[in-house]
Amino acid sequence: MQEIIKKLKASDKAFKTWKNVDFKARQALLSNVSRLLMENQTPYAKLITKEMNKPISQALAEIEKSAGMATYYASIENVLKTQKVATGLAISEVHFEPLGVILGVMPWNYPFWQVLRFALPTVLAGNTVVLKHASICEKSGDAIQKLFKDAGFPKGVFTHLKISHQEVQELIADPRLKAVSLTGSEAAGRAIAKTAGENLKKCVLELGGSDPFIVLDDANIKKAAKDAASSRLQNGGQTCVAGKRFIIHQKVYDRFVEQFLIEYKKYQSHDPQNLETVLSGMAREDLALGLMRQYKTALKHGAKILRPLKKEGPTGFQPGLLEVSGDNPITKEELFGPLGLVFKAKNDKEALAIANDSPFGLASAIYTKDKKRGQFFTLGLEVGSVALNQIFRSNWQMPFGGRKNSGYGVELSEATLHEFTARKSVIGSM
Repeated sequence: MQEIIKKLKASDKAFKTWKNVDFKARQALLSNVSRLLMENQTPYAKLITKEMNKPISQALAEIEKSAGMATYYASIENVLKTQKVATGLAISEVHFEPLGVILGVMPWNYPFWQVLRFALPTVLAGNTVVLKHASICEKSGDAIQKLFKDAGFPKGVFTHLKISHQEVQELIADPRLKAVSLTGSEAAGRAIAKTAGENLKKCVLELGGSDPFIVLDDANIKKAAKDAASSRLQNGGQTCVAGKRFIIHQKVYDRFVEQFLIEYKKYQSHDPQNLETVLSGMAREDLALGLMRQYKTALKHGAKILRPLKKEGPTGFQPGLLEVSGDNPITKEELFGPLGLVFKAKNDKEALAIANDSPFGLASAIYTKDKKRGQFFTLGLEVGSVALNQIFRSNWQMPFGGRKNSGYGVELSEATLHEFTARKSVIGSM
């Protein structure tokens, strides 16, 4: 822990200078990040695939998306500049000041994107960052630290810490650390939030999801089925915003399921290093075993097999689909792997009720040709994001966050620049 505290002190020292660097000068360094990401796209992608088993084509896409986000933040207007407020006073201003050293606790499923999604706007706002990456992605963490160095960031602005979960808790208690951002499981979020709360420190939490994917009777069934398979099985099914609960209007249920299975069967586990591979094994063997336990539990509680989940080696699967009802306990859990749940809904009202009958509220998708029906779900869904007639994908121009047990706080867009800044009101006369 002594070495960790030494690095924390260095990050705090770097903050004292970094906070005074001009916004445009910080943005110039983000442009360097974008350029270096694309120059090193292939080696970075190979590293991702080696560490967490993502198909190489998806790893390449992750680096490209990260570079696009860096370009976005390198070009936005300074939303943190001092604001003048008309109050009748001679001086009436709102200042936005960075907080200091911010800890990011990041997951393995998107080793570069998740880290940079947190870190880029955080350092642009004038803070410094210390990262605790997932244990299986520590080389990615080292690579990102070198990326910041090569882009020209001063030493201490971004630091990768190889620490345990217990050391994370100790770090949060240190007064030099000002806030925490975590992307991970609900359990991890609760633990971080508890420690942060005990130390009166802000945290942003992007936690699990069990996203509803709703198909109404007027939808384009072929497109919906193709998108459903892609949504469920992207990144091996290991993403918070994947479609996981497929809620289908009873009038098109049989037709949809038939087409869904046709699309689903196109996803077979293959070598992740092959550019043609769209599905590979899960990131770790223990995660694969956990998914199989959830599958068996669902069957014990009456789930009907539409397509069996079959193990293929230590981490690989034939993707599975289950037909379930709301009383099955599996419907209240997150399935982080290639297993989907299918529900039948009598009408729009029941479809919405099923969608909201979840402890999670991250993202969603609705397929309908009717604008009024789409609006009904858009307004009624208890989620942070809604996609209409397309798969939900986070967009760096749009705020991203969850509700209920999916966490709180905003990532992405200009809005996230305010998450780790303090508003200071200044009034009076001179």
